[in-house]
Amino acid sequence: MIVGAAIVRDGSVLACARAEPPELAGRWEFPGGKVEPGEGETEALLREIDEELGAGIVVGDRIGPEVVLPHGKAVLRIWLATLDGSREPQALEHAELRWLTAAELDSVDWLPADAPIVEALRGYFLTGQPVSS
Repeated sequence: MIVGAAIVRDGSVLACARAEPPELAGRWEFPGGKVEPGEGETEALLREIDEELGAGIVVGDRIGPEVVLPHGKAVLRIWLATLDGSREPQALEHAELRWLTAAELDSVDWLPADAPIVEALRGYFLTGQPVSS
């Protein structure tokens, strides 16, 4: 299981540019990572955001569909989240961070697994309601 966070603030969502591996460098994703053995999904998400961004979050509702990753060995789940106010996100493991409004969602080259979440975010920004399936 892979977990990620669509961190929202002031009508924008945090997008992260991959630094590696080389074939994915420069493509954009939502931050997160693998659930370790014995870890719950929310616990893993909190740990991953701390490791990748040096930030704390408050996890909200799931958004978008579960996405089967291309190799078929893992599923991606994304949650809405907000910063907990303790620390501002930093690009510790990414090449770049950007806050994107709904109108700017198409301004970056998203990884294919994150594309369905981007679509769900469009609806969220319009209605304020998370959409998942």
